[in-house]
Amino acid sequence: MSTSDVTRDGIRGARPGREAMGANQTSPTGPLANRPDGSGSGRTERHHKGGERALVPKAEFRSYYGRPVLKSPTWKALDIAGYLFLGGLAGASSAIAAGAELTGRRSLAKHSKLGALGAISLGAVALVHDLGRPSRFASMLRVLKPTSPMSVGSWLLGAYGPAAGVAAATSVLGRFGKLGRAATCGAGILGPAVASYTAVLISDTAAPAWHDGRKEMPFVFVGSAAAAAGGFGLLTAPVSEAGPAARTALLGAGVTDKQ
Repeated sequence: MSTSDVTRDGIRGARPGREAMGANQTSPTGPLANRPDGSGSGRTERHHKGGERALVPKAEFRSYYGRPVLKSPTWKALDIAGYLFLGGLAGASSAIAAGAELTGRRSLAKHSKLGALGAISLGAVALVHDLGRPSRFASMLRVLKPTSPMSVGSWLLGAYGPAAGVAAATSVLGRFGKLGRAATCGAGILGPAVASYTAVLISDTAAPAWHDGRKEMPFVFVGSAAAAAGGFGLLTAPVSEAGPAARTALLGAGVTDKQ
């Protein structure tokens, strides 16, 4: 039997969980439980003279063990920036070299091949330095996962690097013409993929600023790679053979400017 008394101020002697709430108390599911200003968050009690007193503290967002929701990138800024630029320069230079090889522009082809080999070599050094040790890059070649940009990119580099090296070596030596032309064409085919896959790699992330630019990022990366490779060709090739390099540089600058 209940021993509580009903008074003007509510129920006197009520035991929590057993008695009904008084008229001057609010339920946690009542109209004040989820007010926009947060004053009704948690269980509250309304007093006769106005105002509310929170019976539980306001909710405060916290992650597990106080750790950030998004893990901070651990990339070394100089290594990754250099790798992205050099990879784009190498891939686009190989595409220019293949076109120059097929159209008889030997000087432009030779310098573009050397530029591609130098850029991809320095880019590989930057990548390995960021990874910490070369064995980590080799470990990524154990499997091929089409849904992983890092896995696809590793295999692209593994195929493109030797092709670019053979193309440049045969051009300098002036021997093994058929092998050199095959390597040049192979590097030229893989070059655009090498120049653009890093855009997918950067966009496939939980960082909102990078992920939101996933539709524009490939155009920016390819455009900047074309502009860099075209500029390199203009600097190294004779004027009589620099036409394709100039057009590539203008195309790359125009694509990048539109984004």
